[in-house]
Amino acid sequence: MKFTKTAVADMWVIDLEPIGDDRGFFARTFCESEFRDHGLQTDFVQSNMSYSAIAGVVRGLHLQVEPALEAKLIRCVKGAIFDVVVDTRRDSPTYLEHVSVALNDRNRTAVYVPPLCAHGFQILEKDTEVNYLVSGAYTPDAERGYRYDDQAFGIEWPLDVTGLSEKDKQWPPFVSAPALKPGSAPKKS
Repeated sequence: MKFTKTAVADMWVIDLEPIGDDRGFFARTFCESEFRDHGLQTDFVQSNMSYSAIAGVVRGLHLQVEPALEAKLIRCVKGAIFDVVVDTRRDSPTYLEHVSVALNDRNRTAVYVPPLCAHGFQILEKDTEVNYLVSGAYTPDAERGYRYDDQAFGIEWPLDVTGLSEKDKQWPPFVSAPALKPGSAPKKS
């Protein structure tokens, strides 16, 4: 695997290094020792999948706080997404910066999302599927989120938004959200 640092501290883009022949190729998508060598979480406890039928749908921006912090490893396995990670850690050198990455079933690229960073994506092709590993089990009381169009982030989504969940429509503006620091567990507004 090839690990590339991004403009958000502790976030990585991970590309495969396929070994191929006339049958196709083989590549590792996860290696505990390589992840550990890069300072990344290695204890993934859940594997999730999302499917979106319509281009333009936005999912996110989501994260979990203590006691259920989670890192994520995101990969688009069918179709294409515009993936976004926002650094919402007030003590981070890249606080409020965001990185977007094109993930699709052709580049097979993955994104590592560090704990306490908000994550979301927009569907670029109909019938898109996304797989992601998480290092913490889903814990509703620890779930937090921000609106995809929050002005504090300045994200330029590539398509008009065609759908949002009711929950994603209700997240508070970032400016009114409690500080996110390891060791704190703010409650939902």
